[in-house]
Amino acid sequence: MNYLIVPGLNNSGPKHWQSFWAKSLPNAVRVEQRSWDKPQKEEWVETLDKAVAGFSSDTILVAHSLGVATTVLWLTKKLAEGNVPAHVKGVFLVSPSDVDNIDIIKSFAPMPLVKLPVPAAVVASDNDEFVTIERSKFFAGAWGARLFRAGALGHINSDSDLKEWEQGRGFLAEFEKSLK
Repeated sequence: MNYLIVPGLNNSGPKHWQSFWAKSLPNAVRVEQRSWDKPQKEEWVETLDKAVAGFSSDTILVAHSLGVATTVLWLTKKLAEGNVPAHVKGVFLVSPSDVDNIDIIKSFAPMPLVKLPVPAAVVASDNDEFVTIERSKFFAGAWGARLFRAGALGHINSDSDLKEWEQGRGFLAEFEKSLK
């Protein structure tokens, strides 16, 4: 399995679990956006499209925060075009920032609320400052995604100091097992 790491606003720094996973997951590649601090929806979606095109074998997208919105926007665009890549086996969506209600990322609104064309899992924190647990549940339901509740981990980012985030690795393994 390949893993495409899809960071959010301001990228995922060296203390972020995505940075740890980019090094420790086999066959992991990280999406690199041109501008991490001034995200442009169309550009981010296009960059993700090019990154996905770089794979030809089974791939799971592992997205965080604004990377979740980017991934969902990309998938719904591919669905509308009728060309969802067959090698994308699933999306693992952690802390889906509420683009409809956060000013700095409202340019990514509206968040698509359709069943995703690939299996999906949402990981949510009970005390995320960028999305309520209720909104995360709503997104998971709309996307047809399985919901994993991580407890009180804030935004599940560098500030959470999770290092390898073994709990998340367990969620990913459980999700991946469900794809077989």
